[in-house]
Amino acid sequence: LNKAVQRNRDRFPEDFMFELSKQEFEDLRSQIVTSNRGGVRYSPMAFTEHGVLMISSVLKSRIAIELNIHIVRIFSKMRQMLASQKEIISKLNQMESKLSNHDVQLSKLFEAIKELILEKMTHTQTRERKQIGFRK
Repeated sequence: LNKAVQRNRDRFPEDFMFELSKQEFEDLRSQIVTSNRGGVRYSPMAFTEHGVLMISSVLKSRIAIELNIHIVRIFSKMRQMLASQKEIISKLNQMESKLSNHDVQLSKLFEAIKELILEKMTHTQTRERKQIGFRK
């Protein structure tokens, strides 16, 4: 792969492929638990979605073609998942705006109820009550 990419460097601009930094390579190595021993003399290359698609034009073996088809399918599924997440976020935002509107309306309703209760309390306290019982 490295040789094929080097021979076709013009097919892989910076937004298709980039070299991992030493820290990125060490982080990747620790995540996939690989040995420090080995013959890696340079940082590996990482390919973006477009770079992976371009690999199919560089590699001609049957395994490479099958792998590339598999990768394209994975990217398609990832896009579908992203689109469905956007729909969910949109629906959540709509629900949030409705609920915030309901909060305002409920707040006004509670204020009106409090005013009615206070009005009734002050009205009953100031009103003269008729005495119950026998009159002399």
